[in-house]
Amino acid sequence: MQFIDLNAQQKRIRSKIEQNIKNVLDHGKYIMGPEIKELEEKLAQYVGTRYAVGVASGTDALLMLLMTYEIGPGDAVFTTPFTFIATAEVIQLLGATPVFADIQPDTFNIDPAKLEAVIEKTAAEGRLKPRGIIPVDIFGQPADYDAINAIAKKYNLFVLQDAAQSFGASYKGRKACSHGDAAATSFFPAKPLGCYGDGGMVFAHNEATHEKLTSIRVHGKGSNKYNNIRVGINGRLDTIQAAVLLAKLEIFDEEIKLRQEVAGRYGEGLNGAVTVPFVQEWNISAWAQYSVLHPHRETLIDKLKEKGIPTAIYYPLPLHLQEAFLHLGYQTGDFPVSEKTAEEIFSLPMHPYLPREDQDRIIEIIKTA
Repeated sequence: MQFIDLNAQQKRIRSKIEQNIKNVLDHGKYIMGPEIKELEEKLAQYVGTRYAVGVASGTDALLMLLMTYEIGPGDAVFTTPFTFIATAEVIQLLGATPVFADIQPDTFNIDPAKLEAVIEKTAAEGRLKPRGIIPVDIFGQPADYDAINAIAKKYNLFVLQDAAQSFGASYKGRKACSHGDAAATSFFPAKPLGCYGDGGMVFAHNEATHEKLTSIRVHGKGSNKYNNIRVGINGRLDTIQAAVLLAKLEIFDEEIKLRQEVAGRYGEGLNGAVTVPFVQEWNISAWAQYSVLHPHRETLIDKLKEKGIPTAIYYPLPLHLQEAFLHLGYQTGDFPVSEKTAEEIFSLPMHPYLPREDQDRIIEIIKTA
């Protein structure tokens, strides 16, 4: 059994993927070929933003967005400690300071009340200048953007939606990547919409941000790549990866529906044996992972491993306790919800093509254990 079965998906669309790649080989525009623009236009329309910019990874997507806001030393950017390191890493790479706020115990997303308290505390201390918020749509479920955007407006902060795990999800009827001032997603192969390498996309509502992003993506270019009007990066999405994504996009909505069915079966079968995920009534999750809680998770993981069933732990150590961020001065106990979640959480196989009989076996093993 595979944790994520990319082969099952590939069998459905192999001929389309091969044709799209052949088209790239035929025209030979491997960098910034026509598939890039086609993908950008289709994905901007899909999520409901004016612009989309294809980039080399989800990490570059976040980094480039912060660069458009000229984030640097002395700036505070608020985010969650319960996420992959990339979210806070890009803040620190630019010399700014990641400031954490604890998560909700049910959705695992950043807690708006705790976020506002941390913003007020940081502003009162006066050491750092509050600049923005990066909420993370953990495991595929969007954060509470109405609450977060209201807080941002109150304190004059920008909101950058980290939708690396939530592309295809919805919040109150609107697609993920449309809820902040701008958004970033990842096309890492294991994501709900993934390519066959690294890739990402930035989404923006206004022309000025779009112009900065397209400049930063190619070393800060102006009228051409040898006219550099700012410092940028090499952040381009490969044409072949765009070709793969265009093929996958054709079945993506169906796959999101299939993910709901898989998650529904898990929830019904596992309820009472473990703490199953909670999804707000106004959300549709993309189910990048199916993560459950149990105080004795190692026992369950071992039982599943004995039967050849893979699991994963997202995330075993919150960011505030990672060595890379120890200089920030956080200690164990500072974010108790994140810390308790990290001690109990583990993820089960989740993909649109998970056979019902495999799911039944997973459920039975956990219930018996």
